[in-house]
Amino acid sequence: MLDIKWIRENPELFLAGMQKRFVKIDAGEFLDLDAKYRAKQTELQALQKERNEISLKIGAEKKQGKDATELCNQVSVIKESMAKIEEETNALGEKLKNILDVLPNIPADDVPVGPDDSTNREERTVGDIPSFSFTPLSHEELGVKLGLMDFEQASVISGARFVLLKGALARLERAIGQFMIDLHTTEHGYTEMDVPLLVRPESLYGTGQLPKFDNGFITDQGLWLIPTAEVPLTNTVSGKILDEDELPIRITALTACFRSEAGAAGQDTKGMIRQHQFYKDELVSITDEESSDAEHQRMTKCAEEVLKRLGLAYRVVTLSSGDMSITSRRTYDLEVWLPGQNRYREISSCSNCWDYQARRMNARYKKKGEKGTRFVHTLNGSGVAVGRALIAVMENYQQADGSIKVPEVLRPYMGGIEVITAKSGK
Repeated sequence: MLDIKWIRENPELFLAGMQKRFVKIDAGEFLDLDAKYRAKQTELQALQKERNEISLKIGAEKKQGKDATELCNQVSVIKESMAKIEEETNALGEKLKNILDVLPNIPADDVPVGPDDSTNREERTVGDIPSFSFTPLSHEELGVKLGLMDFEQASVISGARFVLLKGALARLERAIGQFMIDLHTTEHGYTEMDVPLLVRPESLYGTGQLPKFDNGFITDQGLWLIPTAEVPLTNTVSGKILDEDELPIRITALTACFRSEAGAAGQDTKGMIRQHQFYKDELVSITDEESSDAEHQRMTKCAEEVLKRLGLAYRVVTLSSGDMSITSRRTYDLEVWLPGQNRYREISSCSNCWDYQARRMNARYKKKGEKGTRFVHTLNGSGVAVGRALIAVMENYQQADGSIKVPEVLRPYMGGIEVITAKSGK
């Protein structure tokens, strides 16, 4: 959530930021609504003060045995006025909050301005794109050919955008997730957490998925299946006031994630690119405002290290202002090379949200030497998406006979399997 005080003091910067985000808003009308809200608050406070002053007089009059009927009548009239003004104030406040709830974060100055991914900026490419002496297959062709990937039976069980993995392929997915969580906890300084997969809507509001993206899986108890572990991890500081010495907090979780809208209709309907259920290793950092940009670079490098150790070619892009999530001030995407598609595909997004989420969660810290508190800065990133890493390993390590070599770094997790073949499913 944006700081309403900052908007009041910087209307031109606010409007410029919204224009970069391609959000149409009348800044004057918005500020006029805010002015009316504050005026009603002032009016209500004045009436409260007047009521309290008259109430003191009533007490004094009664103590002296005098008739306080007239004063009591005045209090009754004031109470009626207060009730009406309070109702008007609440209505204006709710209208103001509803607008603030869906306004996106202001992009950082170095973010490219554009409406969609066509204006994203490539920062660097890492690794060599592999060449094959044969035509490489897509992951779904490989998996089905090996008899270790079943989309048809999964659709019988659960519908479209689900898959059954078998044998060594199921183990490979588990190995990738285990490798990632081990790397981030033992070398990158993240603390592993086992988090709830079901959260309250207030938690989704805190991280910005609600109210704008009300399209997730919800239970009849009013709990939501998490779209990403970013939600429970970031909310571990919700409502807290931290000491400056506690920062930065770096936490990670390997969880299942659930998405009800897996991409636009007709896109990525084949294979595992977009699934309703998938695994992801999430990285979350909680920092002070001075450290958040450096932490963003650090987090991105932690995610990159996963791809480097898996021996996968990838590139880093800065998302344009119109392609970022509403919570982000700057986002770096890691895109891994997929031979089966002959293109780079997103495998991780690392975002710096500044104090946007913290304002929604009321997560603050106390800086040494200051009386008040400041809002923390929150960052999140995929470290990385397990399913897409599985796809990348399958396609990049495939061999002419349809088998798949297991990357060296994953072999300690594979129980001696170095090459996945159809027999690996037994």
